[in-house]
Amino acid sequence: MHEAIYWSASRIAREIRTARLSCRQIAEACLERIEQVNPEINAVVQLVPERALQEADVLDRLAAQEQFRGPLHGVPITIKDSLDTEGIVSTGGTQGRRHHVPDQDASVVARLRAAGAVLLGKSNTPELTFSGETNNPIYGRTRNPYDLERSPGGSSGGSAAVIACGGSALELGSDTGGSIREPAHLCGIAGIKPTSGRTPRSGHIVPYGGGVLDSLTQIGPMARFVEDLVLALPLICGPDGRDPAVVPVAVKDPHEVDVSQLRIAWFDDNGVTTPADDIRRVVGATAKALRAEGFKLKQKVLPQTRQLVSLTSEFREMTNAGFIQRLLERYGTEQPSPELHGYLTETGVANANHVDPALLETIDEVRSQALGFFADHDVILCPASFAIARPHGASHNDSFDDWSYIQIYNLLGWPGVSVRAGVSAEGLPVGVQLIAAPWREDIALALALQVERLMGGYQSPPL
Repeated sequence: MHEAIYWSASRIAREIRTARLSCRQIAEACLERIEQVNPEINAVVQLVPERALQEADVLDRLAAQEQFRGPLHGVPITIKDSLDTEGIVSTGGTQGRRHHVPDQDASVVARLRAAGAVLLGKSNTPELTFSGETNNPIYGRTRNPYDLERSPGGSSGGSAAVIACGGSALELGSDTGGSIREPAHLCGIAGIKPTSGRTPRSGHIVPYGGGVLDSLTQIGPMARFVEDLVLALPLICGPDGRDPAVVPVAVKDPHEVDVSQLRIAWFDDNGVTTPADDIRRVVGATAKALRAEGFKLKQKVLPQTRQLVSLTSEFREMTNAGFIQRLLERYGTEQPSPELHGYLTETGVANANHVDPALLETIDEVRSQALGFFADHDVILCPASFAIARPHGASHNDSFDDWSYIQIYNLLGWPGVSVRAGVSAEGLPVGVQLIAAPWREDIALALALQVERLMGGYQSPPL
């Protein structure tokens, strides 16, 4: 099998441009890798090999004439099944869409394909993306490639697992409460949740127009290496003429950030939930390595953390059930998965019909207060979760407090990157999270590049 399956998407694109690798070669290698590992991990739920190889051949003919569609010319990708893909079954993990074949790509998917990416197929997701594990009634459970008895997280668990195994060079995940950052941490890859308003949700199973929930969900790239997040993020950002929440703000270049001047706040315990010892150790080791390189660090927790956790819990308990119920009705699903039944309680549905305006006002006030943190700090280094990869089903007992390391940044709308920085005593990946101010993905990515360099970054699984 070609070693290129473990290269970065950026390197694959460079090798294709210099004719040292063909689009067909890398597409075939990734398809072969998927065929090899998917019976074990169940990460890829739809494959279109003939279509993919035809596209690769067209791109090879263009390359022979030194014509290139864009920066991803020939790069093989898979796409989370929560995003529409033209001509490919796109279920979002819900029974009402078991046979749904979209007639157009989601906006972000269309942008990657316009940049030259070759779509190999779809990756697994929990129903409607509402779970910390990747399991649904149509395709079943996805397994973590570093330990098949453990979960890859959710909801972008299929995305993270196939990337980690070398079956795909690049993915798009969605993040409503940590669904990019936590699976990236659990599967040892990199992923970014952009600022609220960066990327269009048109064609996503949780679409734009979610009322008070609208700002929580963002779509962002996932890859083995941070350089690929830098490459892919600008390609999918900006208004699409459909999602009214997207703002035309230019994406700044992380390579132009003077990292030596960054003021880094870091913590390994937010005072709400204490993470696993391995996570605290890796976060501390990352802070120590950065300090040894001359970076300016101060141990500091966001002062509003506990209040934000409480508000996130109250907000989602008040809104989730009604929103999920409306989505199920929209997609024609009569029997939802057991994971969703936990949301659809009588009390939860009743709450959804009585959203308290005072709660929304309080959230806005606390969000405003929290912004003041960036007067003295440029970026936050902290855990990407409270746990390393756990046995399947363990997350069903989690509380909102347990998700406090990631969900509060959805409520705040701040960008966050997860990047591998170490390994647990059991040999499982451990990531760290880097949070920056709104619209400053460049800062989070610039520091992520440094963390990856110092701490080793992606390491292939034993599978």
